[in-house]
Amino acid sequence: MIRPLSRTALVLDIVGATLLFSILTPFSVVFYGPGTIGQGIDGAAVAAIVIAGILMFGGVAIGRLAPGLALAAAWAGAIVQMLSGFGPLPIDVAILLVLYATAAWGSRVVLWWGFGSALFGAFVSAVYLVVVTGVTSGTSGWDQLTTGTLLLVVSVLALGFAWVCGLLWRVILRARRTRSAQLEAESLAAEEQERVRIARDMHDIVAHSLAVVIAQADGARYAAVAKPEMATEALGTIAQTARSALSDVRLLLTQLRHRQGDGPQPTLADLEALFAQVRQAGVEPRITVDPMPPGEPPGAIQLAVYRILQEALTNAIRHGDGAVDVHLAWLPDRVDIEVRNIVGSEQPQIGVGHGVIGMRERAQLVGGSLQAERQGAQFVVAASLPIGEVA
Repeated sequence: MIRPLSRTALVLDIVGATLLFSILTPFSVVFYGPGTIGQGIDGAAVAAIVIAGILMFGGVAIGRLAPGLALAAAWAGAIVQMLSGFGPLPIDVAILLVLYATAAWGSRVVLWWGFGSALFGAFVSAVYLVVVTGVTSGTSGWDQLTTGTLLLVVSVLALGFAWVCGLLWRVILRARRTRSAQLEAESLAAEEQERVRIARDMHDIVAHSLAVVIAQADGARYAAVAKPEMATEALGTIAQTARSALSDVRLLLTQLRHRQGDGPQPTLADLEALFAQVRQAGVEPRITVDPMPPGEPPGAIQLAVYRILQEALTNAIRHGDGAVDVHLAWLPDRVDIEVRNIVGSEQPQIGVGHGVIGMRERAQLVGGSLQAERQGAQFVVAASLPIGEVA
């Protein structure tokens, strides 16, 4: 029965209802009060008008706060007016405002109670004017029927118009809420996509770099005694890899903080450096490219190929045992990627981490697909990315 309403809105409704009451009630008394008796103004009639006005405009004051109670108050004021024998009064504007409120802010039940009140109230008003006030007195039965029908139509139009206006405003408010919810959902989705992108890039950069660093550190520890020069070389590789990863991480943090562009991204020209890092980590990639790219693939495809290979080779460094086979096939409409490496039997859960999820997302972002699964003693990553027409 009571809707949540701000104090400011409630105060405005009360002030507006009070002003309308102060203006329309004196008009009702001046123009309709003298007709109640032959001389002067009948005190009882004035009291009836004031009471009816208080009830009706009281409903207007709480129209947005409690539309159901406002409708009941308007009916009470209308009944007081009819029991006092008055016809239409200026204060009846309050009834239109209450019907508008029931349609605009009422619950579903109050909405249809307002609709029923508009129809039933129009019928009661027409019958009341014909039978009680004697609007059609002195006319024939056919004229009374015609006049009564006309009064019914006018009453339905007046009350129904107020209710329909409120219904239209209800639809507008619902559309605004829907649009606001849609914008909020789109904003949340965009933020989630950005978080996923940054997490994916961060994983690709950090996981690969740390895998190389760990492999080099392990090798340097064992080679430090027998071959100190290999330990020195490994330390140089670790420093170079860490600097490169730090630069990439700073770029990602800059994008996150300032919402700048994507910045420079890896391309096919950077694959050789990637393969070199893998070799320095102790894993020998056997690379086959057949057929070769017919031209310059789109930048998004080059980035996807690089990141997928980077993650697949990182998994080979972390979980693999020996060499890894890399095959690229640049076909006219797509590029097929396949990475195979032998994994140990102690790695039963490989392929279920964030890396595989990131590779699959990379492929899906460019409209492709990717499967990563264990096939016997090998772990196979196979992707197919559409490239359209190359430049």
